[in-house]
Amino acid sequence: MRIKKLDIYIAKQFLLLFAGTFFICQFVLMMQFLWRYVDEVIGKGLSLSVLGQFFWYMGLGLVPQALPLAILLSSLITFGNLGENSELTAIKAAGISLMQAFRSLIVISCIITIGSFYLQNVVTPAANRSMSMLLISMKQTNPELEIPEGVFYDGIPNTNIYVQRKDLNSGMLYGLMIYRMNNSYDDATVVLADSGQMLVTAEKKHLWLHLYSGELFENLKSGMTAAAMIPYQRETFARKDLLIDFDSDFNLVEMGGVSADPRSKGLSQIMHDIDSIRYQSDSIGHAFFNLAKRTTYYIPNIDKNDSLKAVKQGLSGKETYDTLFNRLSVNEKRQAVQRAVNQAQSATMDVEMKADITNSVDRMIRRHQIEAMNKFTLALSCLIFFFIGAPLGAIIRKGGLGVPVIVSVLVFIVFYILDNTGSKMARDGHWNVYFGKLLGTFVLTPVAVFFTYKANNDSTVFNIDAYREVFRKMLGLRIKRHIASKEVIINDPQYEQDAQRLATVNTDIAAYDHEHNLLKLPSPIKVFFREGDDQRIREISEELETVIEDLSNTRDKAVLTYLNRYPVVATHAHTRPFRRKWLNIITGLIVPLGIFFYFRMIRFRFRLFRDLKQIEKTNNQMIARIDEMTGKTAETTTTTEETE
Repeated sequence: MRIKKLDIYIAKQFLLLFAGTFFICQFVLMMQFLWRYVDEVIGKGLSLSVLGQFFWYMGLGLVPQALPLAILLSSLITFGNLGENSELTAIKAAGISLMQAFRSLIVISCIITIGSFYLQNVVTPAANRSMSMLLISMKQTNPELEIPEGVFYDGIPNTNIYVQRKDLNSGMLYGLMIYRMNNSYDDATVVLADSGQMLVTAEKKHLWLHLYSGELFENLKSGMTAAAMIPYQRETFARKDLLIDFDSDFNLVEMGGVSADPRSKGLSQIMHDIDSIRYQSDSIGHAFFNLAKRTTYYIPNIDKNDSLKAVKQGLSGKETYDTLFNRLSVNEKRQAVQRAVNQAQSATMDVEMKADITNSVDRMIRRHQIEAMNKFTLALSCLIFFFIGAPLGAIIRKGGLGVPVIVSVLVFIVFYILDNTGSKMARDGHWNVYFGKLLGTFVLTPVAVFFTYKANNDSTVFNIDAYREVFRKMLGLRIKRHIASKEVIINDPQYEQDAQRLATVNTDIAAYDHEHNLLKLPSPIKVFFREGDDQRIREISEELETVIEDLSNTRDKAVLTYLNRYPVVATHAHTRPFRRKWLNIITGLIVPLGIFFYFRMIRFRFRLFRDLKQIEKTNNQMIARIDEMTGKTAETTTTTEETE
């Protein structure tokens, strides 16, 4: 564990890159966050001190999110630069393993992980509280920009405003409904206007409404018991100015409405509040249950003697509720049905209201649990991203901001999608909270282990040819034979011996075809649960490849054409999926996988049947061409001897 110069060198490289990438990631996240709240900042007339607090608290809240991405990008660039400059090769040549080169950065990543947890548990909750207070205060600074369309806005004290449509360019509001409560709902003023405009007075203490084409309704007296005797005033106007008391200057709101947000709480407070909410939820559930037993779902105990007495008094044992209902008059039937409908609707509304209350409490518990787990998962992601970025840099060996940025963004997007999807599904109650919040961690941890293992063993992870070869074998694809003419030939082919060997191959193929029926479906038991191999096909293929290797030294174009017609024979895939017995047994037990490989094997049997026919046909053509070539050679030799 002694600190070496190599550890110091790698740590310096990493820390310099980490500082730069952290500020880049922090800036990007802050711009994305600012874009969401640009309406609360622009055009509010806020002072520089308020804006400074806004950006400061925003930055503190986004630091834990920027740390994992900064670690991923900086570690990837660090080891990418080492690999690109051949420094990583020199390190390995000196007998230092990749994990030994990682150890200084592992310590730094662990320190950053602990710091991230501390930030989320102590600093970020306080920053979120202050940030929420600032946002609420800024929303109330200029209410004319905040009034939404189609809903009642209650941001102004003792006043509710409804706007059907608003024009952001001219500032005009259309379809206005204004409810002003002075003392109580009985002492209210209702204003309806076709259009209007809202302005703030110079001292920012009142709202000045210019209303056009509307009516005003106002109660003149309050506190009277008889609603029909309350006098009211009705006024129709073409234009009217209405003044509303409202302090539109920036005033920081109190913390009461913000403290309930789980994002503004530390871990200990979250666990305490979860216990309190659960106790409250249990109390509400017991109260609802006891109330339901006493009222809605109450079933009285019926005495058998009383029921027999009722039957003796006029009810026969064959009568039912339908017969009793049919005895009623039309009005009585209507009244009975109406009472039943009203009771059913009342019970339904009561159950829905209680379900909304319990769902709201359960949702609050899930939000607290998600926020508590988020403090651990986001901190742990720093360590996971290091074990993804550093091995990837050692494998890719590309430094700079090109490939590392692309890879880092892709990894972070995958984690972001998984984490947000799991959080949303857990918050809505569709998934378990632990499964939803740990989804991203469960997916990326095996990826980190895989990349670290491959990088430590110098394995080729991004070798496209290797993956292409695996998929080619799995799907049963094959390459075509390509034999070109050689410029330099040391030994000429032995044509006559090759022709005899090709004739022998034809004889072996005929005997094999007579003995084995490749067009017949094999038994699945023999395929997956018994050992065996087709040694005869392997011998035929090896003999054919030997002849092809010898004939590839020819200068004759026709022979080269025939050689390229020979198919590449698969000598094993038509008998069983794998060479290892235990792999075949596991494949056979997993039914969907076994069906796939069984039909794949049938395909290879059909293909082997066609390949053998093609080999026989090509052998006959090759033998004929060799006979033609050797015949011409003999005639040329005879003519030369006669001339001499």
